[in-house]
Amino acid sequence: MAYTALTLITRSYYLSQIVSRELQTVTGSQITNGLLLLNSLLAFKSTDLRLIPYFERRTFNTIAGTEEYFRPNLLEVDAITFNIGDVRYSMTEKTRDEYFAVARVDNIQSLPFCYRVERELGGARIYLYYVPQAVYAVKLSGKFGFTPVTLETDLETVFDGFFIEFLRFALADYICMDYGATLPDAARAKFEEIEKKLLDVSPPDLSISNENYFDRGCGIDWQTANLSEGYWPF
Repeated sequence: MAYTALTLITRSYYLSQIVSRELQTVTGSQITNGLLLLNSLLAFKSTDLRLIPYFERRTFNTIAGTEEYFRPNLLEVDAITFNIGDVRYSMTEKTRDEYFAVARVDNIQSLPFCYRVERELGGARIYLYYVPQAVYAVKLSGKFGFTPVTLETDLETVFDGFFIEFLRFALADYICMDYGATLPDAARAKFEEIEKKLLDVSPPDLSISNENYFDRGCGIDWQTANLSEGYWPF
């Protein structure tokens, strides 16, 4: 039996005790409002990536001479590489200052060894440097925002059971706030326990890599540009 968004909304109303499980039923207007709150909750999770337990692996192709690539719904890139045939090459993430503020020659087309990700409305834009000189398969691992659901959406095809349970408690809390009420103490304690455990499901990669102290990111001088065309060693 499918666990639909309608089922989740109904159970969240009962958990909030705004609607009595034995004496009342969830009305049409409450269901409509519950769906609105559920989608607002899913959208708001994009502000705290620790509460999104899923990493996704996606691929896109570069375009020769194009530096920028918008990826819909992308929130964070944890790792990114590009391929030339069957050979995979690593890429180095740069800070905003390193990517946009260092001196460099902008129009060099070569292998895209550096990247920068910037959040935008509806997703994120990936900047590559050097500007790709050909079509390369770029593979990224990252977190993506949740898409809105309908009342008929089978949540078990989208989320694991543990995350559906988290959403039930989180939506019940939203419902209480919407009605000017408070989540019952026992439910509040359980909600905090579930949320704390969820933070450890997909923790960030905190491994450290050493970089050359004298490396100024993707900066490049005219000698390198003219002699090497961006390839190292030249």
